[in-house]
Amino acid sequence: MIIPVNSSSAPYEVHIAPGALDRLGEVLGDAARVAVIVPEPLMALAERARKHCQDRQVTTITIPDAEAAKTPAVLARCWDELATAGFTRSDLVVGLGGGTATDVAGFVAASWLRGIDFISVPTTVLGMVDAAIGGKTGINLSAGKNLVGAFHEPRSVICDPELLYELPKEEVVSGLAEVVKCGFISDAEILRLMDSDLHGALDVTSETFTELVGRAVTVKAGVVAMDLKERTSCSGSVGREALNYGHTLGHAVEAHAGFRLRHGQAISIGMVWIAEVSRRLLGLEAALAADHSRLLSALGLPVAHAPEAWPELRRLMQLDKKTRGRELRLVGLAAQGQPVILTSPDESEIADSYAAVSERG
Repeated sequence: MIIPVNSSSAPYEVHIAPGALDRLGEVLGDAARVAVIVPEPLMALAERARKHCQDRQVTTITIPDAEAAKTPAVLARCWDELATAGFTRSDLVVGLGGGTATDVAGFVAASWLRGIDFISVPTTVLGMVDAAIGGKTGINLSAGKNLVGAFHEPRSVICDPELLYELPKEEVVSGLAEVVKCGFISDAEILRLMDSDLHGALDVTSETFTELVGRAVTVKAGVVAMDLKERTSCSGSVGREALNYGHTLGHAVEAHAGFRLRHGQAISIGMVWIAEVSRRLLGLEAALAADHSRLLSALGLPVAHAPEAWPELRRLMQLDKKTRGRELRLVGLAAQGQPVILTSPDESEIADSYAAVSERG
């Protein structure tokens, strides 16, 4: 399966197929040097990738696993290693790993010599359906998640389902939160498939799982192709910000938890909360709001966070990238497939919504 991302600035393809890693050599272009940026636990996989780089000079740069990689110190070390290896503008970075690894690798490529080519090889469900597609790269600060970064589209994305076969169930479930999000904001068939074959959705070797990944990638590819840099969210057009459904609170929950929660777990909580906000402020049907917690719980995802955390979460939400000055902006849902921007929502309603879902959770 090949899904095009028809960006006006730099179109590229997402390759989804068992054994797709073997195609790495075909998409490297004319690069003489390749840097494989990889988390330490995936060094064996990095060796497989190195073999597909043929006669190119390969520099393997190891980074910490998970969110610990997304720091200014790690970024600086990667720059130092590129400098030592003599990387030029005609060379290329390969990001191999989960969403945090591809975020870091993409930002390294975006910032080295003001931008060199980048290929993303995600090894998690979350990476395949979200982080690897759309050109968003970045790192975290103590003040919040993804506060420093750049838009930098990859040359190509390689999604090899065989790389998921030994992935822990918790990681599969976390990635499926982003798939469910695509169902609520766009493709209702995703929600139907989840309901009709929950077992298949959780089985990375199943046809249902492959279809869900393909559908989620298609949703994201269509959105980012029209709005690479989140510039069209005005009046009735939501644009790329639709992909942030559940993320405003979700990112705050991640920061509040010291990034100990998986991304999908935090986004699950964020979606349940914003569904309740949408029920109160946008007229979202109560049944569809309830479907959020029902479906996400069935997958094994959390649907509530600490009740007492609201004041700190509200402070963290003010740092969200959709915020304009002091004006909080949320991606809500008027109906399935109809995301809406909520500007300066009533403070008592959003606080009461958090209390309500915390009580139910």
